[in-house]
Amino acid sequence: MNVEGYSAPAVGAPVTFFTAGAEAVTMSSREIADLCEARHNQVVETIGRLFEKGVLRESRKTTRPYAPNGGGRPTQVYDLTKRDTLVVASGYNDELRARIIDRWQELEAQVARPDPVAALSDPAALRHLLLGYSERVIALEHRVEADAPKVAALDRLEASEGSVNVRIAAKMLNVPERKFTKWLQAHGWAFRQNGVGTLQAYHAKREAGYLEHRPHTYHDQQRDEDRTVPQMMVTPKGLAKLASLFGKAQGELL
Repeated sequence: MNVEGYSAPAVGAPVTFFTAGAEAVTMSSREIADLCEARHNQVVETIGRLFEKGVLRESRKTTRPYAPNGGGRPTQVYDLTKRDTLVVASGYNDELRARIIDRWQELEAQVARPDPVAALSDPAALRHLLLGYSERVIALEHRVEADAPKVAALDRLEASEGSVNVRIAAKMLNVPERKFTKWLQAHGWAFRQNGVGTLQAYHAKREAGYLEHRPHTYHDQQRDEDRTVPQMMVTPKGLAKLASLFGKAQGELL
C-alpha cells in the first residue's frame, strides 16, 4: 500500500515513515522472518493475530507490496516500530531475540549517522540535511554579529601601542583600581613582596607576555636623591586577556 510521505525500501534497510512531523524507524516483517529463520507467512500470521488482540498498537495495521531484488512473486509485508517488533520477537528464543535487538541497534545507528552519499539521491533526506545546515549557519552568523563589538574591542586592546601601568589599565578595563589590584593578587597575576611595597608580576605572567617590569625613576624627597625601582606594566596582550576574563564573569571576578 502506498502512503503519502512513504516509499518502500529494500530489505535490510531501515524503513522510515513520517507522522505529525516526527520520523520513526521501522523493521519489516520480511526482515524479522530472515533474522528469526522463519517462514514469512508465519510471521505475518503472528503479526495479524497480535493486531487482532490489540497487543500491537504503534505500527501500521496495513501491509505494503514488496518485490524481491532477485525476482519472484511480490508479497505483502508489515512495517513495525521497535516496540512492536520486540513484542513479536518475544515469542522466539533468546538467540533469535538477540539478533533482532542487535539489528535494531544497527538501524538506529544508521539513522543517527546518515550516509551523506546516500542522502544525495534522496530528495527528502537532502532537504532535511540542507535545512539543518542552514539553521546552523544562521545561528552562527547571529552569534558572530552579536560578538562583533566585543571582538573589535579586544582587537583594539591587543593592537594598542605600548604597555600601561596598573592605574591606566584599570581605567581602560573600566574596573576600579583597588578592586583591580586585589584581583591581580588573588588570581596569581601579581604580588607584593612580604605583603607590602609595589606590585610585582609573577614569572608565569611575564613569560606569557601579559605583564612586564620596567625601570621607574622617581625622586626620593626624604633622601633627596633619585631612585629607580621596577614598575609592573600591563602589555597590550595582557589587556586583551584581562578584558576577555572580565567579560565572561565580571560579577564573579570582582
